[in-house]
Amino acid sequence: MTQHTTPPETTVVTPQHLSPRVLAIHPLRSLRAFAIPLLGVLLVGRFSANSFVYAAIGAAVAVLVPLFRWMTFTYSVRDGRLQITQGLFARSTRTIPLDRIRGVDVSAPLLHRLLGLAVVNVEAAAGGETKEEGTLDAVTVAEADRLRKLLLHRREAAVPADAGAEPTIEPVYARLRRRWCLYAPLTATYLLAPLALLASLIGFAAELFSQTESVSQEQVRRVVEEVLAAPHLLVPIVVALVLAVPALSVLAFAVVNWDFTLRGRDGSLVTQRGLVTRRSVFLERRRIRGWELIEGPLERAARVARLRAIVTGLGNEATRAQLLPLAPRGEVMETAARAVGPLEAPLAAHPAAARTRRLVRACLPWLVAAGVAAALRLWVPAIALGVLALLGVPLGLDRYRSLGHADDGARVAVRSGSLRRRQAVIDHRAVVGWTIKQTWLQRRVRLATLVVGVGAGRGGYSAIDMGETQAARFACEVSPQWLRPLLVRDADGQKGRGGQVSFFLFWFQARMRAG
Repeated sequence: MTQHTTPPETTVVTPQHLSPRVLAIHPLRSLRAFAIPLLGVLLVGRFSANSFVYAAIGAAVAVLVPLFRWMTFTYSVRDGRLQITQGLFARSTRTIPLDRIRGVDVSAPLLHRLLGLAVVNVEAAAGGETKEEGTLDAVTVAEADRLRKLLLHRREAAVPADAGAEPTIEPVYARLRRRWCLYAPLTATYLLAPLALLASLIGFAAELFSQTESVSQEQVRRVVEEVLAAPHLLVPIVVALVLAVPALSVLAFAVVNWDFTLRGRDGSLVTQRGLVTRRSVFLERRRIRGWELIEGPLERAARVARLRAIVTGLGNEATRAQLLPLAPRGEVMETAARAVGPLEAPLAAHPAAARTRRLVRACLPWLVAAGVAAALRLWVPAIALGVLALLGVPLGLDRYRSLGHADDGARVAVRSGSLRRRQAVIDHRAVVGWTIKQTWLQRRVRLATLVVGVGAGRGGYSAIDMGETQAARFACEVSPQWLRPLLVRDADGQKGRGGQVSFFLFWFQARMRAG
């Protein structure tokens, strides 16, 4: 006997409010935003009766505004669409068709977790790259899970009551290990986090001082001058900052990626992470088109890398598409193979002319600038520019070594970059077109840049400075049904294996106009 379920598109949900427990969170947020102005009012008024009255009025506003916001905010799912209504005087209604929703993320900041609440962020195809189309802050954890399944057209498999079904096993593809936190100082993102924190603390102190008359700007300037004039005070501060930045970067990495797990669930890849704010990101497998390996110079030296998914219709892919944070390269490759699919072919090298071109591009601008500076008898800048030109040699060689492409019959891979090396591995079914680009200098040395067109991720991934014949042959091997009938015949009547780049360009332009 088959059990029927109601399709999500026909489910009708009456307009409902967010959980009333959110009234214990939003006033605290409002008070936090008003904290500095209220403190300034009290300090300027020297804690007089009037200053306390003004502060009380501000606190009352901070509490009442979230209350009115909760009373006027409703959401419903009906007739195949999500409808969000909010506002008291300026009433607005936002309608999002379910078939346009491309992602639903569930997060739980610390206060939400303490109250059993979660935040549901809805991203639609019509939204921006980094801004969600709708946010439900906050609903119960059970309601968040139900909305996620409903908005993403989930249907649980129907099982007869007497079948004694076992719970579904969720495969775990990766889990963060504590020692991986020590890799954080290798990444610029986490190294800059402590500096951003320090800047925010300085800004907070400056704003606080500006609100009070007890500390003048002249006093602050005098203290700074005394510290700078005393090396025995300045040196410990500098040493402490140098030692603190790596330590704080490790701490920031641990807080953001705490208990990171990647598992499969309901036809999706699910990542969960976070100590203070717990975030769950669901990536539907049917939208995943491949994966991307990202490495910086220090990360490559330590043989660690990051892993992202290449997903169609995904905004803010830097955070939402992450499948694995900084981890050993072997672990990253194994996770990519098990969770998405392996690449079973080595990367092919590019011609020697590509190495010359990388070296010229890395060194020539600095050499020209050094020559101009020397002609003007600016010897110090000329020497500095000459040193940069010499440093361009290892940079150019590294850029050449980073170039590569591969095809294993199921997936195609391209790699490029030095300061930020990217290797994209894309399913054949995801390739929607090819573009061959040639500058005048590339044509002189018979090189070309082949762009793999993909309706996901960044939209296109480039194999830089391939040989002309190499690029044409590679495109033919991946998409023979498109390109082999268009190859130019040789003098003996046989179709050339490489084809002609100009002929491909004509075909690509015609295809783009037709598409």
